[in-house]
Amino acid sequence: MGHYESAELRREENGTLGPLGLKLRDPWRRGALAEPAGSYSCMAAVLAFLLFLLPTSCPAVGAQNDTEPIVLEGKCLVVCDSSPSADGAITSSLGISVRSGSAKVAFSATRSTNHEPSEMSNRTMTIYFDQVLVNIGNHFDLASSIFVAPRKGIYSFSFHVVKVYNRQTIQVSLMQNGYPVISAFAGDQDVTREAASNGVLLLMEREDKVHLKLERGNLMGGWKYSTFSGFLVFPL
Repeated sequence: MGHYESAELRREENGTLGPLGLKLRDPWRRGALAEPAGSYSCMAAVLAFLLFLLPTSCPAVGAQNDTEPIVLEGKCLVVCDSSPSADGAITSSLGISVRSGSAKVAFSATRSTNHEPSEMSNRTMTIYFDQVLVNIGNHFDLASSIFVAPRKGIYSFSFHVVKVYNRQTIQVSLMQNGYPVISAFAGDQDVTREAASNGVLLLMEREDKVHLKLERGNLMGGWKYSTFSGFLVFPL
């Protein structure tokens, strides 16, 4: 009986005895975890500090989305998950607007035959062209001889209209949205050929239209004599 009591006391005081008589430490014994308590406290403090820092850095990412769209310009751009628009700009799903470097606009038209009066030309007095030399972007309509601006920007226009064997004075105007902007004259001198020429820079909005109109006189255009040209200088 005393043997068993001493064994019980040893278990209570010193821990559990193993099969070979080795003493096993009781993990639930009071004070058994007292030694590493300081290291656990340090780790908990470090984790709490890191968790405190994380939320403060996240709003900076969201703040970028609240700003105005970023506009990039260049010749070589790669934009993922984007959709191009009609004016040459690309808007991605992130709200980034990228202007394509390939959005170039230019045209040059001429007449390859004599300008014979027709019912339409007598009514509209539009100077029609029948051959396109350059039409980058396809914004010049040959049938109506009207150029339509694809986007807002500064455009350059020039024309050279020749009267052939015609003693009447002619006046040619460049029309923007139906209103004359500039004009040129060719006199009534007795010469074989005389030209009315002019050029201008225009601020145009998208869908603005430009064409040439014969304001005065009678026009007959010789082969490649009368020309009408324009191009986009830079977009706005």
